[in-house]
Amino acid sequence: MIVFRYLIREVFRAQIAVLAVLITIFISQQFVRILADAAEGQFPGQLVMTLLALNLPELLSLILPLSLFLGVMLAHGRMYAESEMTVLHAVGISEWYVTRVTLVLALLMALVAGASAIWVAPWAQEREYQVMEKAESEAGLAALVQGRFQRAANGKGVIYVEGLSNGRLDGVFVAQMPSSDDNEAEETALVLARSGRIIEAADGSQRLQLTDGARSSGVLNTMEYNQVEFGSYEMEIKAQEGEQKRRKMSAYSMQQLLDERTPDAWAEFHWRLAVPIALPLLVLIAVPMSRVNTRQGKFGKMMPAVLIYLGYFGLLMAGRKAIENEAIPAALGLWWIHLTALVIGILLIGKGRPGGRKLIARFKGRKELSA
Repeated sequence: MIVFRYLIREVFRAQIAVLAVLITIFISQQFVRILADAAEGQFPGQLVMTLLALNLPELLSLILPLSLFLGVMLAHGRMYAESEMTVLHAVGISEWYVTRVTLVLALLMALVAGASAIWVAPWAQEREYQVMEKAESEAGLAALVQGRFQRAANGKGVIYVEGLSNGRLDGVFVAQMPSSDDNEAEETALVLARSGRIIEAADGSQRLQLTDGARSSGVLNTMEYNQVEFGSYEMEIKAQEGEQKRRKMSAYSMQQLLDERTPDAWAEFHWRLAVPIALPLLVLIAVPMSRVNTRQGKFGKMMPAVLIYLGYFGLLMAGRKAIENEAIPAALGLWWIHLTALVIGILLIGKGRPGGRKLIARFKGRKELSA
């Protein structure tokens, strides 16, 4: 039991360290992307942290396999480099026992990754769609930022506001653009107003009500224009609510994917199952690959191991694309890739066991005799 806890603790500590580094990198990338979208006015700035949190389950399901794989390589590699594994083997603890212990941690991580990939991540994706739709439906004062040019929700104008205070807009500039870039004969207008406010209708449409201003209008590339002053002026900045946005397959539940029965749905279904299945298979590969001698150091086999990992997940992504393109049947799925990884893991583990060494020696002997 002491050895069991020690092996689990060493691998888990290494995995957490790797997971912390990887998740920091990926969160930083997501934060920059989401912050850039918020800066462009696609959604209010206060939603940045909410959207970042909703992206975490999908990131976690993708990072957990890599973190466990590298954690096993680092922990066991250090133990081999410092002769700890040699001592354990000398007292009767085989590499197969070490593999079984590590598989216990892999199964626990598979439960976490499976729950994240199968249930939590789709729920988070659906919730992200709902948050974005709500933000668009409430686009108005929440989306306006003072001192910045922003496109209106209907795409037919650009709005600039000098100040915002208690729902009141101060120093408003609006450029009303043609509905189409090809329609050069349509009127273009520039509006300047001292103040204004946004009015929301029951059907979801929004109008900008301006007071004390002037409107200059005309057709582009002509010398004729009209200018009028007004005490009150209204314009539509957002049309009434349309239909719900079409969801990506990543936002579908497992039951919805089974009901859909399209190639894209089958590809997403098999991909979600692949995440938890990959964890124990990666452990079967990582444990024997971490076997190094003191001269090699703990990073001695890190590069070939990472190449095997990249090849495995590269095949999974290629298989997913092939299912989407109907190049392979949906019933075959990604199981053939998992079977290949299982065979590789069994061969690597068998190579270090007495029975496996005898089998390899017998095979080599037969090969030499036939030659």
